[in-house]
This record gives sequence, C-alpha cells and structure tokens, in this order.
Amino acid sequence: EVHLEESGGGLVQAGGSLRLSCAASGVSVDASIMAWFRRAPGKAREGVSCIRRHGAMSDYADSVKGRFTISSDSVKNTVYLQMSNLEVDDTAVYYCQARTAWGDSWGQGTQVTVSS
Repeated sequence: EVHLEESGGGLVQAGGSLRLSCAASGVSVDASIMAWFRRAPGKAREGVSCIRRHGAMSDYADSVKGRFTISSDSVKNTVYLQMSNLEVDDTAVYYCQARTAWGDSWGQGTQVTVSS
C-alpha cells in the first residue's frame, strides 16, 4: 500500500520561504513520477512541479518557475518542494502525488498560507 505524508506547511509572510516534504512508503520516489499539486480556495487543482527519472528531470508551472525547486532523496524516500519568494497567490493546500504503472496515489495535503 502506498502512503504519502506531506509536512512543512504553515503561515509565512510574502517574500518568505517554506520547504515542503513528502515522505513516501510503499513506492520508490526514484522509480515513480512524483509531483506537487495545489488547490487554492475556490480554484481548481493546479500542478506545481514534478520530478522523474531518478531526479534527473523536473518541470514547473510557469507561476512558480524561478521560485520553487523540487528535489528528491532516495535514501529517505522523500520528495521536497523548496518554495522561496512566496506570494499571497501561493496560498493553497499542497498535495503530493506518486504516479506509477499501477496508478496514482495522493497524500492528505499540507496548508500553506502566505500573508501580505
């Protein structure tokens, strides 16, 4: 059974930084496509970033390019999302997703709130 547990969310002022973690079990972060999504109040779920090919490839939404960095640690089997220069519009619940040949798994999410 796949289990993903996000952590690291919180309240931060605009311009600040946070690092989200997604600890995985039942799936290898290196062998999967790992992604971060977010859902802001009243908005549709948005893909933020993904990492694959043992961490060799990553993609970002235009809205976070240059501010967010995704990475993975195969020893800890954890994926990270370093978020810098946060904006009020980054306020959302952030979810971790693991995509494998057997389907998608999701974590419960972690709240990120950016105040002006």
